[in-house]
Amino acid sequence: MKTCKVAMLGFGIAGRAFSRILLDNHSDIAEKTGYDVQIVTISTATRGTLNKPEGIDLAEAVRAVEEDGHFDRNDSGYCEWSAMDVVDQADYDVLLELTPLNIETGQPAIDHLKGAMSRGRHAISANKGPIAWAYRELRDLAKEKGVCFYFETTVMAGMPIFNMADYCLEYAKVSEVKGILNATTNYILRQMELGLPQETIYENGRKGGFMEADLSMDVDGFDAAAKLTALLNVLMDAGITPDDIDRTGIGDVTTEQVMGAVARGNKLKLLCRGGIKDGKVWGRVHPEEIPASHAFSGEDVVAVVELTTDLMDRLSIVQYGLETTQTGYGVFIDLMRVLRETSR
Repeated sequence: MKTCKVAMLGFGIAGRAFSRILLDNHSDIAEKTGYDVQIVTISTATRGTLNKPEGIDLAEAVRAVEEDGHFDRNDSGYCEWSAMDVVDQADYDVLLELTPLNIETGQPAIDHLKGAMSRGRHAISANKGPIAWAYRELRDLAKEKGVCFYFETTVMAGMPIFNMADYCLEYAKVSEVKGILNATTNYILRQMELGLPQETIYENGRKGGFMEADLSMDVDGFDAAAKLTALLNVLMDAGITPDDIDRTGIGDVTTEQVMGAVARGNKLKLLCRGGIKDGKVWGRVHPEEIPASHAFSGEDVVAVVELTTDLMDRLSIVQYGLETTQTGYGVFIDLMRVLRETSR
């Protein structure tokens, strides 16, 4: 049986969710792909780094981080390598880029991916920054080096947007993208429909542990703009960055505006739109009223993307739940795709 050695940059919620799925399916993976997948390196910014060419005890690594808050410093594989040290020096076949998003530049994740692919390694990114800021460069490097480069988790927590595009829409041209791409703002706007001001919603969310202390990336529309940019870059070869998106968040939206929309039979949503006009790709993120009967307005809709194509008309992918397993599964299925491609 062949061995696939995987290096992980980042071991947060998504990384640990991926790890659990990998552990639960280890024997099935071997049977279906002929590969024994071994995690050989895990790099974190604050919890230490593990590097074991023979394979890390993944269950113990998950336990150590969740219960102790860090890796065992007495572990034989414990080291002080930085993420870039891992990229340049570790012995791996596939790199998982799971580090936090830098919305302003996409770095250092871009350099992590470039470094891995330059060494002839396959790369998977759950980080949307590189796709928003440097997709063409990374795509072309992957082709030049003959390696796989996948990123299903970057837009809708593993919902199969890019897999669908690659496998089912290979000969269809996407002319327009529309959707709700930020779950946090969608939740905030739904709560405002109940008459709650944004400040109260933020306070309740932070107390409940499901909202970050700094919500500016969500509320000001930066996250949605980065996701829209990623979609346009991949599906329409736009070659743009988030700076090219016409962006307005929901920070100035009042409860009165939201409830006024409801009174008119509508819902206020942070809509993402993009398409081609006069041969140029455009993108827009703005609060908009849509009918309460619209598919995007469903109470249980977390996020949604709608693609308009020449051959298949309009297609939608709707995300109804928001679980960490979805993000982990997106990374997992990208890895399975690498194994399928390399076993041909």
